[in-house]
Amino acid sequence: MALLLLGAGVPGAGAQAVSTGPGAVSAPPAGAAAAQNTDSESDAKCRKLLAEMVEALGGQKWLTLKDTFLYGRTSGFFQGKPTGAITDFYSLRTPPSPQAQGQERVEYTKKRDIVSIFNQNAAWEITYRGKRPLPEDQSSDYFRRRDHSIEAAVLVWLKDPATVLLSDGQQIAERHLTDQVTLISGSNDDITLQLDTETHLPLRRIFHWRDPLYKDKNEEVDEYDDYHLIDGIQTPFTLTRFHNGDMVSERFLYKASYNVPIAPDAFNADAAAAKQTH
Repeated sequence: MALLLLGAGVPGAGAQAVSTGPGAVSAPPAGAAAAQNTDSESDAKCRKLLAEMVEALGGQKWLTLKDTFLYGRTSGFFQGKPTGAITDFYSLRTPPSPQAQGQERVEYTKKRDIVSIFNQNAAWEITYRGKRPLPEDQSSDYFRRRDHSIEAAVLVWLKDPATVLLSDGQQIAERHLTDQVTLISGSNDDITLQLDTETHLPLRRIFHWRDPLYKDKNEEVDEYDDYHLIDGIQTPFTLTRFHNGDMVSERFLYKASYNVPIAPDAFNADAAAAKQTH
């Protein structure tokens, strides 16, 4: 009603009020005020949904995690069909923050004799032959996913005042009704989260990126399922990844633990290479 009364004394639809004396302040257009209120309401709704997600994941325990250890099996797909590439993996990683981008060490096979280390913006593969940089397509894919992870959305993007939050209503994900929230960065990058309306746990994470060579837009999707409560943290034991609608990998966990002791050289590629070649 206040907006209607304000607009009634303004000549012309949406026109700006005219100052009538010293120190008078011009009122903003009625449409702009309504849009600002709508944006504020959407932002508040999104923050509430994301706060519910964090609480469902483990609350303060999840927010203050120092590191995560995962042991499981991963398999590859090409154009949605299994490639036959199946291997065990052991992952140790630290979460991102506004000050650091997080680190990860992944050991493959039961012998744990193939190691990938991602340290800030460097990516290495270590075998009995020593260390070498990971191929560009693999390292770029990893860093994109890391920088668009759920942890990055909450711990980095949400703390940036340039990030815009949009409530996209309700959608269906994995046969569940979800609340959809999209975060848009100051550089027009995006992360979309679909949160179960009942449990508030994330079921799907979506982001887009433009190919630097062909300029076409790509869509990356992670789907999370089979949650288990581990050390007070809700942990998805199944992760399925899609690229432009095609399944590219599937991961199943055998074990997860948090805040485990980390060796000082855990993310040092040279130290890992020295151990592998001796």
